Amino acid sequence: MEKEIATIQTAVNRIVEFFIDYSFQVIGAIIVLIVGIMLGKWVANGIERLCEKKGLDVTLAHFIASIGKAVIVVFAVIIALSKFGITIAPFVAAIGAAAFGATYAIQGPLSNYGAGLSIIIGRPFVVGDTVQVAGVFGMVEAVKMAYTTLVTEDGVRITIPNKHIVGEILHNSGGYRIVEGTVGISYGDDPEKALRTIRETMARFEQVAQTPAPQIGVEAFGDSSVNIGFRYWVPTQKYIESMHTVNLAVYKALGQAGITIPFPQRVVTMVPAGD
Repeated sequence: MEKEIATIQTAVNRIVEFFIDYSFQVIGAIIVLIVGIMLGKWVANGIERLCEKKGLDVTLAHFIASIGKAVIVVFAVIIALSKFGITIAPFVAAIGAAAFGATYAIQGPLSNYGAGLSIIIGRPFVVGDTVQVAGVFGMVEAVKMAYTTLVTEDGVRITIPNKHIVGEILHNSGGYRIVEGTVGISYGDDPEKALRTIRETMARFEQVAQTPAPQIGVEAFGDSSVNIGFRYWVPTQKYIESMHTVNLAVYKALGQAGITIPFPQRVVTMVPAGD
């Protein structure tokens, strides 16, 4: 019984000695961590506000702010560890080794992060641009280190790993997407009147961009009609809606202008059996 009491007393004494010897270090480490986290958030917010004033892309601003915050927090952790007498030299060496090893790991699982860094720095597109890459099409909603998110007019979100973007052929049309259409008119109608009617019809729609201006002209001479082609730019998120609305308006306008949209015709000649 006396041995058990002595063991308990020894343990209690050691706990008391630990708190006496390290209480200030623990409190100091906690304070350093709290100050470091708060300072990191403050610096990150300041960097984002500065980037916003300078007109930098939101993705690049977030990236720079995140790097600044991470650096401050890492230094706070290192300083907090030093309060317990833990040397920071091994941590610095470990960070250097990790960075060195990451250059090889980029070729494998971390290739998406390497590609994401290339996108953020090179800025082949920014949030709000309309891009076509890797067989998909949509407006850029977010650019992360590992992936890029596109959103279609239907609200479908497409997530593309960044390694499938870097090095591929990329189509970037800004915030707009081009609509192409064709309508045939009779050979007996005035093509200039048809061109003018289509141009005036498109000018009534706010979503149809006027810079660059719509392109309208005679595209081809078909068997039964003169084919008029037209191309115009609309916001990506209103692509299908605008195309349907404009097509209907063009059809009605041509009819009101007395311009005929012919249907395909075929002439069949009957040859008597005796000939």
